[in-house]
Amino acid sequence: MRKVIDCRNYPSESGCTLTISGEEEEVVRAASEHAVSVHGHAAGPELREQIRAALKNEETPQHA
Repeated sequence: MRKVIDCRNYPSESGCTLTISGEEEEVVRAASEHAVSVHGHAAGPELREQIRAALKNEETPQHA
């Protein structure tokens, strides 16, 4: 199942609106890099685990 994380769900000074979706490991890797480079978080296992815990299942669109 694809996973998603959305910066709009977390307060930030920049008002970031990025949403990342994909396979779990892809999202954790990309979101970790984004959190470090854009939001100034410290890289490491703790950050990746916090991101992993915040992931949601991506909703599939309903076809009419």
